[in-house]
Amino acid sequence: MTSLLTPSPAPAHMLAWDLPTRLAKWGLAALVGLAFVSRYYGDVGLVWHQWNGLAILVVIVFRLLWGVVGGSTARFAGFLRGPAAGVRYAASLLKGRPQHFLGHNPLGGWVIVALLAMVAAQGLTGLFTSDDIVVYGPMTNVVSDETIRSASGWHQRIYPFLLGLIALHVTINIAYSLFGRDNLIRAMITGTKPAAAYADRAPATPGAIGLAAVCLVLAALVVFGGIALAGGNPFP
Repeated sequence: MTSLLTPSPAPAHMLAWDLPTRLAKWGLAALVGLAFVSRYYGDVGLVWHQWNGLAILVVIVFRLLWGVVGGSTARFAGFLRGPAAGVRYAASLLKGRPQHFLGHNPLGGWVIVALLAMVAAQGLTGLFTSDDIVVYGPMTNVVSDETIRSASGWHQRIYPFLLGLIALHVTINIAYSLFGRDNLIRAMITGTKPAAAYADRAPATPGAIGLAAVCLVLAALVVFGGIALAGGNPFP
C-alpha cells in the first residue's frame, strides 16, 4: 500500500523544442550550406543552386506559419520580447547570473528573426538574379533589366552579412553549450532540456505533426504557386 502512495520521481528532462521546429532549423542550416556548395561547385546554369534557393524559401515560409500555429516555444508570440526584456537579460549576463529560458531568450529570439529575414532576403533576391549569359532566376522574365541588375547586386551584397550573422549565431550557441548551463545544441537535437525552473513557460507544448504537414504544403504552394501566378518559372 505504501508503494502505491509513493509519488513518481520528477522527470529529469522536459520538452523544449518540438520535432517540426527542430527539423526546420536543421533543414534550413543544411540548405544554406548546400547553397554555398551548389553556387561554387554546381552546374554551369546553377540549376541546382536555384532549386536550393526555392527549398530555402519553402522552409522560411513554413517557419513563419509554424511561428503562428506551432509549439509554444516555436511561436513568435512566445519568444519575441520588447527592448526592456532584452536589456534585463543583457544585464543578467553581465552580472554572471543569466536568466534561463526553456525557449529562446530575449536576445536570441531577435537573432533568430534576423537570421530568417536575411536568409529570406537572400532567397528572394535570387529569384530575380541573372548573369545575362546562362543563369536566369525564376522571376527574371517578368521584371526589367534594371530590377535584375539591382537584385543581382543585392544577392551578392547580402551574402557576407549573412555569413557574419550565421557565424555569430553558431559562436553563441557553442559558447552557451560549453560554458553555460544550457546546452543549446544538444537541446535542438534531442528536443529536451534538463528539468528546472525556467523564466518562460515550462514544459513546452508541442505542435501537432498533422498541422506541421499542412503548413509545409501551404508553404510549397505559396512559393511555387506565387512564382507561377506572377508569370515566372517555378521549375528551373
